[in-house]
Amino acid sequence: MTISGGKTVEAKFVVLATGCLSNARKPDIKGLENFKGPVYHTGNWPHEPVDFTGLRVGLIGTGSSGIQSAPIIAEQAKHLTVFQRTANFSIPARNATLTDEERDAFRNNYSEIRRFAREVARNGIYAEQPDRGALDDSEDDRHARYGARWDRGGLTFMYAYNNLGLDLAANDTAADYVRGKITEIVKDASTAKLLQPNSHPIGTKRICIDTDYFATFNRPNVSLVDIKTNPIEEITANAVRVAGADHEVDALVMATGFDAMTGSVARIGIRGRGGRTPNQKWAEGPKTYLGLMSAGFPNLFIITGPGSPSVLSNMIVSIEQHVDWIADCLLHMRKQGLATMEADGGAEDKWVAHVNEVAHGTLYPQANSWYMGANIPGKPRIFMPYIGGVGVYRRICDEVAGKGYEGFVMTRAEQPRRVVTG
Repeated sequence: MTISGGKTVEAKFVVLATGCLSNARKPDIKGLENFKGPVYHTGNWPHEPVDFTGLRVGLIGTGSSGIQSAPIIAEQAKHLTVFQRTANFSIPARNATLTDEERDAFRNNYSEIRRFAREVARNGIYAEQPDRGALDDSEDDRHARYGARWDRGGLTFMYAYNNLGLDLAANDTAADYVRGKITEIVKDASTAKLLQPNSHPIGTKRICIDTDYFATFNRPNVSLVDIKTNPIEEITANAVRVAGADHEVDALVMATGFDAMTGSVARIGIRGRGGRTPNQKWAEGPKTYLGLMSAGFPNLFIITGPGSPSVLSNMIVSIEQHVDWIADCLLHMRKQGLATMEADGGAEDKWVAHVNEVAHGTLYPQANSWYMGANIPGKPRIFMPYIGGVGVYRRICDEVAGKGYEGFVMTRAEQPRRVVTG
């Protein structure tokens, strides 16, 4: 492989630990190159502090990073204009200092917590598991349960019931609760209505967590512009033009997300057998076996690649599992004198079909999310992560290894020929 500076490095195996959300997407908006002020992307934020004091700031995007950025920018800026294409569900983070009792509880039970995250929890997060569906409770009990989760804060809001990702009627009860909270918080009725998500079931896009996001729109220096009905027409030297109106800004913040899961792999310029690139092979959607390897690319491993739990899980748990599995595999190959390893095409096809079958048994594909590649123009619409759960996935990977790495093709190193003279 060739790295920056033209240096060439040779390796028998390559492990891509390039990250699932590391290729920031800069939107293709007419006139962006003509803007005279500073332009920031939340995925490539400067290491030095950025001060928006006294500036009119335009924030484009209301996904996770936009939702977390808006309150902080609003505290500094003369005025913040938030350009929203898709309203998103967000739950209060409720960040707080851990008490000594909470710290001790984790330390004293650490090994069990880790085991639970790896083997039991569906997404690798340590939390109590729900024991009933949303419609099993009365309306009052359900409201109280959601209220307790809202007050606690964090991603475990979706753990209130065990069927929120499976049953639309159940999901609607959670979505309605959050929409109701937005109405309570945001004083202007028209703004509250715009902020209420209605295009997807709650949780089918990665649910956001925030600190005072919705309350930020009660500030006199914050305004919301709907760009779903009227998309951005152009960016001029000092404004964002929407529906013929120029919203003047001194700085722009792009919270426009990432080319998730496949983008960081595709941008490297990898070539497999026959000179084929991942982009060429994945033209109709990423194809891997277990999310670990892709047929046609021997000795190339992917950490948390498409087809593995990846972004639907506690990433630390999933990364550790892949690192351990790959390390064990390389030791096996060394002991057996094996030189190459590659996903079998048939096994890969079966795994891709399984990943899609499991996904379509849930509500997740109903959202135009980056899980589906929907935030990148021209990217194939296919549900990329494996939603079957980290514990199930770990057992599948261990079974594959236990059967001599079933579904992978391995070849031995060529032995040097003995020359006999006499």
